[in-house]
Amino acid sequence: MSETYRSREERKHTERKKQEQKASEKRPKKGSLLKRVLFACLFIGIISVGAGVAIFFSMIKDAPQIDESKLADPLSTKFYDKDGNFIYEYGKEKRTKITYNQVPKVLEHALIATEDAHFYEHHGIDIKRTGKAIFENLIGNFGSQGGSTITQQVIKNSFLSPQKTLKRKVQEWYLAYKLEQKYSKHDILTMYLNKINLGNRSYGVAAAAKNYYGIEANDLKKLTLPQAAMLAGLPQSPNNYDPSKPQNKEAATKRRDLVLASMHRQGYITEKQMQDAMKVPVTAGIIPKTNQEGMPYEAFLDAAVKEVEDKLQDINIGTDGLQVYMTLDPKAQQYADKIMNTQDIVSYPNDRFQAAFTFMDSKTSEVRAIGSGRNEYKAAFRGNNFAVDIERQPGSTFKPIFDYGPAIENLKWSTYHQIVDEPYKYSNGVPIRNAYTEYRGSMSIREALVESRNIPALKTLQKVGLNKAKEFAQSLGITFSSNQVYESYAIGSNTVSPLEMAGAYGAFANDGVYTKPHFVTKVVFPDGKEISFKSKGKRVMHDYTAYMITDMLRGVVNASNGTGTAANVPGLDIAGKTGTTNFDDKTISQFGYPSKATNDSWFTGYTPQYTMAVWTGYAKNGPDNYMLGDTTKISHLIFKAMMQTFGTDTSRFQQPNSVYTANNELYIKGASSGDVPPEAQNPEQDSNKGNDNGSNNGQNETNNVNVNTNPPDNGEHKGEDKHKEDKHKEDKHKHEDKHKHD
Repeated sequence: MSETYRSREERKHTERKKQEQKASEKRPKKGSLLKRVLFACLFIGIISVGAGVAIFFSMIKDAPQIDESKLADPLSTKFYDKDGNFIYEYGKEKRTKITYNQVPKVLEHALIATEDAHFYEHHGIDIKRTGKAIFENLIGNFGSQGGSTITQQVIKNSFLSPQKTLKRKVQEWYLAYKLEQKYSKHDILTMYLNKINLGNRSYGVAAAAKNYYGIEANDLKKLTLPQAAMLAGLPQSPNNYDPSKPQNKEAATKRRDLVLASMHRQGYITEKQMQDAMKVPVTAGIIPKTNQEGMPYEAFLDAAVKEVEDKLQDINIGTDGLQVYMTLDPKAQQYADKIMNTQDIVSYPNDRFQAAFTFMDSKTSEVRAIGSGRNEYKAAFRGNNFAVDIERQPGSTFKPIFDYGPAIENLKWSTYHQIVDEPYKYSNGVPIRNAYTEYRGSMSIREALVESRNIPALKTLQKVGLNKAKEFAQSLGITFSSNQVYESYAIGSNTVSPLEMAGAYGAFANDGVYTKPHFVTKVVFPDGKEISFKSKGKRVMHDYTAYMITDMLRGVVNASNGTGTAANVPGLDIAGKTGTTNFDDKTISQFGYPSKATNDSWFTGYTPQYTMAVWTGYAKNGPDNYMLGDTTKISHLIFKAMMQTFGTDTSRFQQPNSVYTANNELYIKGASSGDVPPEAQNPEQDSNKGNDNGSNNGQNETNNVNVNTNPPDNGEHKGEDKHKEDKHKEDKHKHEDKHKHD
């Protein structure tokens, strides 16, 4: 029995041993596994390196050769008009080149501290800086962070397009390394200093020292520390840090001080030198700008350059050899210049009187001509372009954008919708008044818009709601300070530019499709690559909204009680709106203005062919700087002159199928708002009757409502650059208090 048991146990033990032996034979030894892992990693590494090398060589195989002529002579940019005709070659002007020995150490140190702290240590590529940039780009968008050395910038500005692609960056690294093998550090730094764009139409430090401070190339050692730091801070964004522009003063100061701090951190200057330099105003020593001789259509080219720089960013207009195709109509621009700068077409009261306008294609929103300002403001290159930059209150021209357009779009009102014109107040209890002494009682929104009545406009806005009105206006390209809106915007107490107003009205002219106004159609790079600048239209309202607003605005220029009859051109289907604003009581008292003096006068209108927004007034307040009587009609006459000369399309705006006519008013088909006539007439009937039952008889529409827009303490609007900033510091309840509008 015991032997049987032992025998059984032995068998089991033997079987277990055999199983363990088999398992041991199947399991690889530790040394063998490690070898396999190492071999696999080595294999993958070799494959990866091989693939990386292959990719690298595929990227650099078509890299341009280092051409000494391109290193020495920057490529100029050529501008063309809407028909492809050559206009101007920018960057071809004489450049002052310097040698390394002419560069003062203070300027060299400022540029190196700002642009490339390890310039004298690397071989074209700053590995640490590049690695950091790659990491930040991986977690963000490629191209969002740069790691370019001065050598790389020379390569980029001489040979490569501004495309932010991995291939272009690899080519930049490769060529930077090759450049360092061929030239000395001093040679490369001199190339950089002679090529770099420093704003104010300055290419190279010699041109910049001359244009900003009047310092000649042979006297660069006269540059002070704060001046050198200012120049060194410009390459990152010349247009925004140029201190010769008043609006750039704060940004330019911050940038200059950042350069000074970098110089101190890297041991180039002491803390006391840094602090003393920071106390110097960034505008100290800046000489006045002079008009650029030989540049045609200067203000238009200025707008085109800004548009290219804003869209492409990483480009250099003076050295990249671009071909810029603009929307410019030379004949229209020549006539616009004649309107603005002579008395031959429009009579101006004095040389201080200002005007600005945007004249554009209604379908494409391509700007054909601009009025950038009169006299000292007419040439705007890198300066103040009134057509684009000025921000003034639009008065009643804002009513279609903020009141009646949103009401038709959201509430489906007809043009006959009734509103009571009566004594009324804003929501905070401040009274609002019309430009007239009498009240009309119940009246249609057509009549209210034609006669430019304020109370119906405010009531309309209140029915729609501020949020809906804001959304509608923003869809038309209108921006609001701090993204806030107020009830007083019903009568235009916000600020806008002629370019914005033209764009907004262009949507009404284009069947409810908004296209952002633009000055450039395309840019072609030296390698043939094209970038289109044509804006894509977006439907922002129903076709019935666009047409019903258009039909009501016809009455402004056609009806006997319309406020814009002076802008009418027989034979053209014109829709438009007038707008005026008055001064606040403080300004009237300070300068002794008449109580009915006008601050801003606008006319914005359109035909199926062209859309135009015109502003007139004074750049800043001062003795006798106000409009009264017929001078408020000058904006209407400027509009008429352009339309009469270039308006060749006599077609009419077509009533869409979504609208029908009843009793000479327009209604939306299928509207369930209760705003429906008892009996409809022929839907195809034209409804441009103009409402002759008004009592205004074309008088000036300036209103007597006081709206506080918080003017500066000296009572001035601070001209075109500060106007918007100074208008929006009020709170909601103060906003409907002191300033007057139509």
